[in-house]
Amino acid sequence: MIESILPRGTVAVDTFVDPPGARLYAEEEAIVSGAVAKRRDEFTTARWCARQAMARLGRAPAPVLPGRQGEPQWPAGLVGSITHCAGYRAAVLAEAAAIQTVGIDAEPNEPLPFGLLETVALPAEQQMIATLLAGHPRVSWDRLLFSAKESVYKAWFPLTARWLDFEDAELSIDPVSGTFRARLTLTAPHAPRGFDGRWLAADGLILTAIAVTA
Repeated sequence: MIESILPRGTVAVDTFVDPPGARLYAEEEAIVSGAVAKRRDEFTTARWCARQAMARLGRAPAPVLPGRQGEPQWPAGLVGSITHCAGYRAAVLAEAAAIQTVGIDAEPNEPLPFGLLETVALPAEQQMIATLLAGHPRVSWDRLLFSAKESVYKAWFPLTARWLDFEDAELSIDPVSGTFRARLTLTAPHAPRGFDGRWLAADGLILTAIAVTA
């Protein structure tokens, strides 16, 4: 599903179920040994997706451990991103020689909890969301904005190893072309001043993705 909004050079694996045969490496198991079943299922299936993508790239399977900010740490020469929400898990990988960075996110196509939009959206973005909701009410644009900013952060962090707050990225969303653009107000060496991404709303989900070619 998510592959439809990603460019050539990426390999996407997603699933709507938790495969019963999915297993973790011992070092991954240690991370979720005390977690509730929901967290274990998300963690395990997302890594199952990642290893399926590794195989499609001709790579040997390998553990995917979280870094200091929870970001997935990939084998040398690979870039990638993981996402999961209720009923959906996905991983996208690519060779670093082809893709510089990638960020994906999945969310339910439902409004954000009351009061959260004001936390994640700049005033101009809040006005944009109101306009989009009036013209295209079948998409939860506030949730899409949140998802797109998550994808922005996931694409940004591997390039900079720096935190990016919601207010550090100002988004514009095109409801017709299925694209969005993020303008960053935070700068860092070797990082772009913005990102272009794509979005999809289908099957009760909102998906967003960013991939920057090397």
